[in-house]
Amino acid sequence: MKKIYFLPAIAKAAAGLACLPTIVFSRAIALATVWLTACLPAIVLTTAGLFLPQLLLSQTEDLLSQLGDEKTTEYATATFKSNRVVNGHSIENTAKGVLDTKFSHRFSPVRQGIYDMFGLDGATIRIGADYGVTDRLMVGFGRNNTEKIIDGFAKYKILRQCSGAKNIPFTLSYLIDAQIKTVKFAEQERDNKFSDRIYYTHQLLIGRKFNSRLSLQLMPTVVHRNLTASPADKNDVYCVGAAGRIKLTKRVALNAEYYYVPEGQIEGDYANSLSIGFDIETGGHVFQLHFTNAAYMTYKGFITETQEDWFFKDGDGKMLTGIRFGFNISRVFTLVKPKLQ
Repeated sequence: MKKIYFLPAIAKAAAGLACLPTIVFSRAIALATVWLTACLPAIVLTTAGLFLPQLLLSQTEDLLSQLGDEKTTEYATATFKSNRVVNGHSIENTAKGVLDTKFSHRFSPVRQGIYDMFGLDGATIRIGADYGVTDRLMVGFGRNNTEKIIDGFAKYKILRQCSGAKNIPFTLSYLIDAQIKTVKFAEQERDNKFSDRIYYTHQLLIGRKFNSRLSLQLMPTVVHRNLTASPADKNDVYCVGAAGRIKLTKRVALNAEYYYVPEGQIEGDYANSLSIGFDIETGGHVFQLHFTNAAYMTYKGFITETQEDWFFKDGDGKMLTGIRFGFNISRVFTLVKPKLQ
């Protein structure tokens, strides 16, 4: 019987094949360990580069959204272009540290035509200056050639129209005005007192800017006169004014104001003051050109002493007009520059 010599070789080969998976697996583990050790920093950096910006962006958006939730207060500005509508005050104040000089004229009625250049031959004049003490308080004074009146006032802004974190639907200001008549008394033999020369005005200014083009204002007013023209006249005259502004272009606006005086306070034929005009802004100047039936620029003048309506009939039934042309010219000077925040 022959010996089979190749069986041990086959058995040995079979044993080697049985160990092959273990060897391959061990080598794979070793190679993977070496590869991960070499490439792990790159993998970490690549992963961070892909996801870290998105994470930071998400956190930034969360912070911005939180900041956006914090409401701020926005105040209405330029409700009127000047601190005067026409004759009376607006709710606007001269800015802190700013001097506002004013030159005002009211001419004679236009009804004389070319004979007196439509009223330009005669004029009442006021020259004055206003100053902003703070952003809420302003003061001013002026002199009028009519009755040589010197007037002074103080105006304080109590409330400011705003929206946002704080909501106030209108602006509220309080005005006190005093006028001193320095012309000589007509009746020198009379027992004239200095107090007879003084007149006072108290006024609330309530205004709202509805949008960039429309603003409206109400003005409850009382005028006190120490000396009246007639015993039948009231010393205290109550009235209410209304004013409005319509912005036409970037630099031009249409203004109007009307003062209504209830009957029974002033003896004689007196008319309510009505004025319509345009504000024209040119750099540091504001030109106010208007038509009015009021000849005077003091409160006691245009409220209690306006004598002619825009259109009226004389004793013979002839239709006449009491319209006068007038203007205010404003020039501002910054005396105290605001501090930078």
